[in-house]
Amino acid sequence: MEVGVTRKFNLIFLITVALLTVPIALLAHHGTAVYDTVKPVTIKGTVTNWTWSNPHCLLEFDVKDDSGNVVHWITETSNPTDMSLKGWTKQTFKPGDEVTVTMIAAKNGRPIGRIQQVMLNGQALVAERPRTPSTDNAGKP
Repeated sequence: MEVGVTRKFNLIFLITVALLTVPIALLAHHGTAVYDTVKPVTIKGTVTNWTWSNPHCLLEFDVKDDSGNVVHWITETSNPTDMSLKGWTKQTFKPGDEVTVTMIAAKNGRPIGRIQQVMLNGQALVAERPRTPSTDNAGKP
């Protein structure tokens, strides 16, 4: 009889550990530690690709730097369902579109970022509200 109790305890313990581990991994995936959330960056470029997919939509565009070299940027938004609610579609961007992208960029200087807003043909497409120290810590003492 005691073997059955031990097995039951072990099973409950393993299930508890598994349930506690999954949410931690999900939170880590959606962190912004890689981005400089204090200094948004705005740059102009030409769209090369728009990927409408889960878990994130990706906008790729080329930008000429000060030396005339082309830098390829890859920026992300939320998932298609979230973006549809904000008026974005699979057809929002096409290669060759001229865009002005406001984003939080990678701290390490690599050409990646998380989109806050895109200007396309004079229209502002909002992806997410800008982050500030006051909104990043909302509700915290």
